[in-house]
Amino acid sequence: MPSSYSGPVIDPHHHLWDLGLGRHSWLDPPATGVDANAPLRRNYLIDDYLADSRDQNVVATVHVEAAWLGADCIGETRWLDGLGRRAGVARRYVAHVALDRPDAAELLARQAAFADVVGIRDILSWHRDPARSFRARRDVMDDLAWRRGLAQLRDHGLSFDLMIFAGQLADASRLAAAFPDQQFVLNHSGSPVDRDADAMAAWHRGIAELARADNVAIKISALTGYDPDWTLDSIRPLILHCIEAFGPERTMFASDFPVTGLHATYPETYAIYRAVAAEFTVAEQRALFHDTARRVYRILDVA
Repeated sequence: MPSSYSGPVIDPHHHLWDLGLGRHSWLDPPATGVDANAPLRRNYLIDDYLADSRDQNVVATVHVEAAWLGADCIGETRWLDGLGRRAGVARRYVAHVALDRPDAAELLARQAAFADVVGIRDILSWHRDPARSFRARRDVMDDLAWRRGLAQLRDHGLSFDLMIFAGQLADASRLAAAFPDQQFVLNHSGSPVDRDADAMAAWHRGIAELARADNVAIKISALTGYDPDWTLDSIRPLILHCIEAFGPERTMFASDFPVTGLHATYPETYAIYRAVAAEFTVAEQRALFHDTARRVYRILDVA
């Protein structure tokens, strides 16, 4: 039986921000209520990421758009290009474009002109509880204007990061079938935020159904955020279900830092991954921690 993975790691999902730029309004203090994001209300830059991920053998990362003000989505990409990146951090970008915008085609062309942009994310997460929703509508994936925008990603060789809640997995399966030549990457393990037995059974079914589409990969992340009383034993079966459904060749472990830091440290997050992955072969472990992300996000200049 293979031992715990000790090879190189590509982290395919994390964020950076500089609050002094005034571009991340979702991190502003709430007018009332619980301030759940208070620990995130600080700059999170390359040195911060390197401090969190030290001793994890991270050789490259993918920066995923961090809800920079939508009217200036190019601004985030330009900012990343000017950071003086090092140690493999933000080696590639998943940038943002609102695909239903009238100027989506122009914005996609501008994003694709940056050498390190390899994908696009337009968050689609809708929940019956408006307080949890990122979108006002559930049916954006069926919207014709939005789909016209999505159809242009393939011309630029861009993947699409699919951030949805578990209740939208069936909608995502229809979307993947409608765009068989588009590479999709499901974020955050399909976001199983509802934890009752019926909801978790639906999540299991939805993951298995979506995995039947060969053009979809999955990032396992954020599971500690959906399980406030998490333990290795509570997280393990969810991880194993994702891997069983998608296979190691379409599955990648990701940190989602600093957001996951609200619930677990970086070492704790990767300790979970290493513990669960230890039952897989050496080649399968390398796929989960490195090779799948390297291929999907085209980080071909990293061994």
